[in-house]
Amino acid sequence: MRHHRIAALAAAAATLAALAACTEEPADDAADGGPIEVLATDDACDVAVSEAAAGTVTFQVKNEGAKVTEFYVYADGNRVMGEVENITPGLTRELVVELPAAEYETACKPGMTGDGIRAAFTVTGEAASLSEDEALQAAVASYKEYVANQSAALVEQTGLFTEAVKAGDIDGAKALYPVARTYWERIEPVAEIFGDLDPKVDAREDDFAAGPADPAFTGFHKLEYDLWITGDVSASGPIADQLTADVQEVVARAEAEELSPLQLANGAKELLDEIATSKITGEEDRYSHTDLWDFAANLEGSEAAIASMRPVLEERDPDLVAALDERFAAAWDALEAHRTDDGWRFHDELTQEELGALSDAINALGEEVSKVAAVVAQ
Repeated sequence: MRHHRIAALAAAAATLAALAACTEEPADDAADGGPIEVLATDDACDVAVSEAAAGTVTFQVKNEGAKVTEFYVYADGNRVMGEVENITPGLTRELVVELPAAEYETACKPGMTGDGIRAAFTVTGEAASLSEDEALQAAVASYKEYVANQSAALVEQTGLFTEAVKAGDIDGAKALYPVARTYWERIEPVAEIFGDLDPKVDAREDDFAAGPADPAFTGFHKLEYDLWITGDVSASGPIADQLTADVQEVVARAEAEELSPLQLANGAKELLDEIATSKITGEEDRYSHTDLWDFAANLEGSEAAIASMRPVLEERDPDLVAALDERFAAAWDALEAHRTDDGWRFHDELTQEELGALSDAINALGEEVSKVAAVVAQ
């Protein structure tokens, strides 16, 4: 799930704000295929146009509210076509997404919670798919192979975790919890496409009015709560069984999903946003404090998505590839300082200075990864 805040990149924000300021007639630019401006506030989500031509569509989202927000494009059934997260007040961020002709919904999520402020958005006409490019087609195939490998391990490790819960083996389940989540976090951009399933697997107590007592609170974090907070899993069997079933359904849908090249590019950035918002803050695994396991998995997943596109990026923008390599190496160096014999340090053991260094490394990497979608869409 996508939640909570990210520190704004001042230079990026200033650049995008300057671009937005130069656009006097956003609706006309949108009609000409330029960025579609979205003005987000705490109680509104004003999209400059409600219709676009099929193909690559760019949304330029400016947050003029007081809350951090997100922007989504949903297809039927809450299927996520694209999202841009962690848009802090005053920041402008872009979402580049490939949309075939269909009816969609746009949504801003002030506070990054709830269903969002939605509006209808129509895409008409025909356009060549980016996947028709052989190099991009190969990139998607390579990434899908990675997702398939991680998915098989996810099913296996989740099964071991839930069986330990059902057996009342608290220590065993605690040891297996971050291992199972590693595989989930690596493929999360694909899993999150399925807006009906992702909350069942990965929601946190903040998403429910009644908190941990809410019967709709299921998945990994409900079992995490039972293991670390109550220490009682005697009634957790049905939640464990539901998690097993939901993970298996996510994996089955992911296998059948036709991914677009831009989903790879956006997914690589989304995983870094996940780190910057919920792993750095300790909000993700707040009961177990195993956030650095998730941090490493997100970083690995982002790197895998970029690696699948590397031949395309090397041909189109070799300087960007060099910058990506440098920033990924720096991010890994920052994280490796916290490796232990059996995994990673717990989040509540890290100082604010150590967390700040990790955050700086991820934000610097995210700035480079954010450029990939535009290169892929060329």
